[in-house]
Amino acid sequence: MKKRILTGLQPTGVITLGNYIGAIKQMIEMQENYESYIFIADMHAITVNQDPIVLRENIKSLVALYLACGIDPKKNTIYIQSDNPYIGGISWMLECNSYYGELSRMTQFKDKAKKNANFTSGLLTYPVLMAADILSMDADYVPVGVDQKQHVELARDIAIRFNNKYGEMFKIPEPILKKVGTKIMDLQTPDKKMSKSSENQKGVIRLLDDIDVIRKKIMSATTDSEMVVRFDPENKPGISNLINIYSSLTNKSIEEIEMEFKDSNYGNFKSRVADIVVDVISNIQNKYNEILNSDYLDEILDSGMNKNIEISKEFYQKMKKVIGLGRN
Repeated sequence: MKKRILTGLQPTGVITLGNYIGAIKQMIEMQENYESYIFIADMHAITVNQDPIVLRENIKSLVALYLACGIDPKKNTIYIQSDNPYIGGISWMLECNSYYGELSRMTQFKDKAKKNANFTSGLLTYPVLMAADILSMDADYVPVGVDQKQHVELARDIAIRFNNKYGEMFKIPEPILKKVGTKIMDLQTPDKKMSKSSENQKGVIRLLDDIDVIRKKIMSATTDSEMVVRFDPENKPGISNLINIYSSLTNKSIEEIEMEFKDSNYGNFKSRVADIVVDVISNIQNKYNEILNSDYLDEILDSGMNKNIEISKEFYQKMKKVIGLGRN
């Protein structure tokens, strides 16, 4: 029997080419080896102010885009966090078994609180909601980056504390540190990672960008004056970044690419990279538009919602009983 894995995605911003190469391709690999659950963490998103119309659009758009990228709904249970009427109650019961001290020590909370003195209480307590997401789905593993590992450790601490106090209830989850995939850098400032929040959008390729815009961004990518297609991240970060993109999308090795373009100038190389990127993203966009404008998306989310609710409802009822809430 496969182990269960849980991944949460916040519906903020549009996925970049860097996200696709560095993260989504890993998720596609994981869906082959685990019983995979993926949820859209829309309740987490409102720890900071969100435009309601944009947030709602982003939720379905994000699901459609991940499906278009290759996340298989037959191999993943996909649902929206806020569709579950029990998750808030589970989170509250866990919150009442958590301590201010441990929440205030969370690195992300401290970083964000420094930047915004008027933060909401949700920013402090959202790691407990994250624990509720994990524990109520009986997850064995949670894939996280290094910056999120602390939150899974908190979920483990809360689960152990609850189990010790009320009897065995929760499985103790394990974090899986995401593999360091190919890091895609900004096209204009190739010493920085490609980020959807970058000030200069010319260096960022989003999967829903206009195809002509994508081509122009690649053709205007920062390079160097040597005019040799050679992988050297330290001295040739721009060209090395384009080689990484080309390698990731064609599965060709660095050596093969250097040989392929040993007699090419940068213009020809950029043009070929642009062709590959445009081809991949055009296919994703075509699938995205088909999914977004069909009943298929709602069918997937309804199925995932029902499965999510069925599992978490059982935890909710057990928790109420052992804590002493309600009439029975």
